[in-house]
Amino acid sequence: MSEKTVAGGRTAFGFLRMNEREGKPRSRGVTEIRGPYYSAMGKRHLADVFETMGEYVDSVKFAGGAFTLMPEEALREIIDLAHEHDVMVSTGGFMETVLTQGPEAVDRYIRTCKDVGFDIIEISGGFITIPTDDWLRLVERVQRAGLKAKPEVGIQFGAGGTTAAEELETEGTRDPGWMISQARRFIEAGAYMVMIESEGITESVREWRTDVPAEVINALGLEKVMFEAAEPEVFEWYVKNYGPEVNLFVDHSQIVQLECLRRGIWGTKSTWGRVLTYKG
Repeated sequence: MSEKTVAGGRTAFGFLRMNEREGKPRSRGVTEIRGPYYSAMGKRHLADVFETMGEYVDSVKFAGGAFTLMPEEALREIIDLAHEHDVMVSTGGFMETVLTQGPEAVDRYIRTCKDVGFDIIEISGGFITIPTDDWLRLVERVQRAGLKAKPEVGIQFGAGGTTAAEELETEGTRDPGWMISQARRFIEAGAYMVMIESEGITESVREWRTDVPAEVINALGLEKVMFEAAEPEVFEWYVKNYGPEVNLFVDHSQIVQLECLRRGIWGTKSTWGRVLTYKG
């Protein structure tokens, strides 16, 4: 009988066969979970997540600038807790708010993120228009500070605030080829990962644009891109079509469901028993 161990200790069911997963730090099959935004999450709530499922969480992402509202001590405790479980911490896409306050605010923001312990600064542009060369300068600035830069790109202007589909329709969408060319430049500049915004693709749309992730993956591969998958049917679609090693961003409440799917031990009618890996 074989044994399986995770960060918290030995599992009791190591004799059961399931899909193998690369250990942390992973280069594929990366899972990022959403931290405080839709609901409050302190260190005790997060500790429960990490103590039970921390082996399957690669990074935790704040959303909506929530970390700017927290007492510094509470923020540092959350970040330290994540690091104790080998989980990186990302700012989420707050940079576009900071950019409106000028270069000095941007520099101080990056320094402060480094000081309090963040690992990743996400650089999004869903609500603003920024030249790609300026975006690249931000990537370089973040990396010079010793942090990982994670640009977020998408086809939907106005994305990032769970805006209604009807309102976003009036904005129109960008050419996926332009988004891919931006993402390629960010990857060539050394970005840790590029996040693909779900709005306009699988979120706030009447019909999914499944052609867009297909174009992204055909052009860039899987290793350096992460797809936002805000709903279980969305991350199930990604795993079913692109395998258990696709990088995904989900809500923290979905980590168990996603990992069961990646491991091939559970699923819906269309995925149960059909998600497999071969490590021979």
